[in-house]
Amino acid sequence: MSQRIKLVHPRDQITEIISRIYKRGMTTTSGGNISIIDDEGNIWVTPSAIDKGSIRPSDIICVKKDGTVIGKHKPSSEFPFHKAIYEARPDIRSVIHAHPPALVSFSIVRKIPNTNIISQAKHICGPIGYATYELPGSEQLGEVIADEFKKGYKAIIMENHGTVLGGSDLSDAFQRFETLEFCARTILYGSQIGTPNYLTDAQIDEFEAQVPSMIPEMEKTDYPSDELEKRLEICKIVQRACQQGLMISSYGTVSMRWRNNDFLISPTNVNRWDMDIEDIVQIKDGKREKGKTPSRATWIHEEIYKRNPNVNSIIMTQPPYLMSFGVTKTHLNVRTIPESWIFLQDIATVKYGDHFKTNKTSEFLNNCTTALIIENDSVMITGDKLLQTFDYLEVAEFSAKSIVLGNSLGKMVPINDDQVEDLRKKFLS
Repeated sequence: MSQRIKLVHPRDQITEIISRIYKRGMTTTSGGNISIIDDEGNIWVTPSAIDKGSIRPSDIICVKKDGTVIGKHKPSSEFPFHKAIYEARPDIRSVIHAHPPALVSFSIVRKIPNTNIISQAKHICGPIGYATYELPGSEQLGEVIADEFKKGYKAIIMENHGTVLGGSDLSDAFQRFETLEFCARTILYGSQIGTPNYLTDAQIDEFEAQVPSMIPEMEKTDYPSDELEKRLEICKIVQRACQQGLMISSYGTVSMRWRNNDFLISPTNVNRWDMDIEDIVQIKDGKREKGKTPSRATWIHEEIYKRNPNVNSIIMTQPPYLMSFGVTKTHLNVRTIPESWIFLQDIATVKYGDHFKTNKTSEFLNNCTTALIIENDSVMITGDKLLQTFDYLEVAEFSAKSIVLGNSLGKMVPINDDQVEDLRKKFLS
C-alpha cells in the first residue's frame, strides 16, 4: 500500500481513519477505537465517550511510555488491550477495534469468516484468530487478545464483541479491517441467495502464478493537459467508489482510454482511498510509465480497448451485493426495474481465473457487455464516459441489493419478455 500516510502526524491519521470507518457505517457514534504507537513508544489513541462523527485531531490522546496521559479527554476504555497488543507484538504499530455489523454477526454466532471467498483477502487478512469473551475494558480482555496476537494473528474475532486488527501502520491495519468486513458481508449476502463457494489455497496460488508479466517501461512520458484531466477524473471516481462502499482499499481498477488505444489506469499496491494523480499509470504503445506498476489487469483493459472501439472506460471492483452473486454462482437477473435492464441487459459470468487465460477470454474481450461478473474475483463494468460507467456500476449494485433484500419477502417477479421488448424498441433501437 501507499506509504503517504506515514508522513502525517498520528493524531491526523487516526482522525481520518475513524471518520472514514464511521461514515461507512462500520462503527457507531460511541463505538470503536484506534491507536498508533510511535517510534518513542508513545501510544496515540482515540478518546473515551467522544462522538466519532465529529472527532478532531485535538481530541486524540497521547499516553506516554511512562504512563503519563496528555490530552483533554480520557483514553479509550479499551486502551488496556491496545497496550497489551503492542507489548506482545513489536511488529504491530497500529491497532483498530470496531463493531462492523457483518463481523459482529460472525462474533455473535461464534464463527470466523473464511477469507478464501475472494482471492486477495487471504493474503491481506492472513489467518484469523478468535478471542473468547471477557469484560470490555478489563485487563483480562487484554490478556486474551494479546495471547491471540502472540500466535501470529493480525486479525481477531472477539466473541460477542466485534473485531480487532493490527498492522505495520494504520493504512495496513485499515486495509485488513476493511477487507475482512467485506468478506463477512459477501458471505452473509451470498447466504441469502445461495451457498457461498470458497476457493482452495491451490486455486489461489495457481491464480497468483498465472498473472501476466510486467509490460516494458517507456523511456519518456509526456503529460499534456487532456491526459492530466483524465488522471484527475480517475482519482475522483476511485474516491467516490470508496466512499460509497463500491470499492475497498485493497482492490479496484479504473482505466480510461486516452488517445487511440493508449490509456490511463490505476496502479497496484496503492491504497485506493489515498490514490493521487501521480499514482495513475500511463500506458502508451504497449509500454508503461517509467517507475510505476500498473494494475495486474492492465492487459485485459488493453485488449478490451483494442477490440472494442466504443468502450472508453472500464471499472473492475468488488461491490458486496454484486459479489454475493459472484461467490454463489447465482444468476443475476437485472429485469428488476426498467432502468436496470436498459443500462445493463443480461449480465454474463466468467469462471474464476479464466479472465487471466487468453484462450478463455477471447469471447468476452471481443464482445464486451456492460457488466460482467468474474466468480470469486470482481465485477467488470464498461462504458463510454467514466461517469456513465460509474453510473452503470451503481445501478448494477442497487439491482443486486434489491434482489438480495427482496429474497426474504418472496420469489422475484421480473419484468416479462413483452415488457422487455417494449423497452428494447423505445430505448435501444
